[in-house]
Amino acid sequence: AHEHNTIPKGASIEVKVQQLDPANGNKDVGTVTITESNYGLVFTPDLQGLSEGLHGFHIHENPSCEPKEKEGKLTAGLGAGGHWDPKGAKQHGYPWQDDAHLGDLPALTVLHDGTATNPVLAPRLKHLDDVRGHSIMIHTGGDNHSD
Repeated sequence: AHEHNTIPKGASIEVKVQQLDPANGNKDVGTVTITESNYGLVFTPDLQGLSEGLHGFHIHENPSCEPKEKEGKLTAGLGAGGHWDPKGAKQHGYPWQDDAHLGDLPALTVLHDGTATNPVLAPRLKHLDDVRGHSIMIHTGGDNHSD
C-alpha cells in the first residue's frame, strides 16, 4: 500500500503557551508543537481560551515573555524583544518573504469556541535549532504582515 503523508514527521518540541497578564498572573492556554518537515517547520497549536479570529503569530528574539516597563507602564511580554531577525531584514513580512524577519509566521486562526488547532508552516525555518532560545508570541489582534 502507498501512503500519502502531506507532512512527513520528524523531530519535534512542545512549547507551553500562556496568556500574559502581569496584573493578575499568567494563565495556561495550551501548547504549540513544532515539528521538522521536508517543507519547513510545522507549528501545530492545541490552544483554548483565546478570542475568536486571526492572531499574529511570531518567534521573538528572547526566550523570556516577562513584562517590562514602557513609558512608565508595566507591559506584558516586552521581555521577548522584537520579532526574531537574525539576517537583519529589519522589516515585518510574510513567512515566505526573503526580506522579512525569520520570526514572521502565518497568522493563527482561532475558532468561535476559543480553540486553535490548525497547523501552520514556516517554510524558511528548517530545523528545531532555528527556534531554540527564543519565544513564541501570539498577539491579541490580526497580522497585516507589514510594519
